[in-house]
Amino acid sequence: MNGIESLGSAALLGLVPALGLMFVVWVSSLVLRDASLVDRCWGFGFVLLAWFWWLTGPRESLMLIPVVLVTLWGLRLSLYLSWRNWNHGEDYRYRQMRDKHGPRFWWVSLFTVFVLQGLIMWLVAFPLLMVGHGSPPDTPWVWLLGIGGLLWLVGFVFESVGDWQLARFKADPANRGRVMDRGLWRYTRHPNYFGDVCVWWAYWLMSVPVGGWWTFFGPALMTFFIARVSGVTLLEKSLAEKKPEYVDYVRRTNALIPGPPRARGGDS
Repeated sequence: MNGIESLGSAALLGLVPALGLMFVVWVSSLVLRDASLVDRCWGFGFVLLAWFWWLTGPRESLMLIPVVLVTLWGLRLSLYLSWRNWNHGEDYRYRQMRDKHGPRFWWVSLFTVFVLQGLIMWLVAFPLLMVGHGSPPDTPWVWLLGIGGLLWLVGFVFESVGDWQLARFKADPANRGRVMDRGLWRYTRHPNYFGDVCVWWAYWLMSVPVGGWWTFFGPALMTFFIARVSGVTLLEKSLAEKKPEYVDYVRRTNALIPGPPRARGGDS
């Protein structure tokens, strides 16, 4: 019972860095009038949680591996999003919210954007709670660290290479208004999202040797949001409206899981 109580206390304490970060970002968003700062800090938030839970736990040396991997993934994501959105102003989703709520947006955004994302971050990160505060590694299951590491590498490559390929594509003025269907984007319409899903299931696998099997809801929640809420579904609705070619791209390319492209509609 003491172990469960200790784990529960560690979990609740994780709300301090998660919501603390979101509060700081919220205040910054009021100064800069840019609520999309929250997206740039999303990856860094997991880095903060991973180190907080590991440093406040028994510090099992083997469990430092997933913490380092979270750090590489989270910092890359936050730095990339910061670079991509530099001087581009507030994301259209938050501009629409700002227009809808008017003068109330400053406090409405605190709860509907920042606190909400802080709570989601905290829940998704529960495998990292176990990495820091789980039981001593169960020797028969340590091999899952290796499997998780390989899955993380696949995800990291898809996410980082996919972002790099898309950035290069958009940098060419000749591609304005065209659909990106080259490189990894030839096999999945969202290689970066596929990579993100792989990375989170990898963290879960690496938490299993220390008793984290029950935290599967973390990557499951992330997968649901990516596939059905704020990721694929939301982005594709916008792309289909802006780019007529995107409909054909959808017909011949898998949405998330990579696969061989199908024949173009009406083409040989």
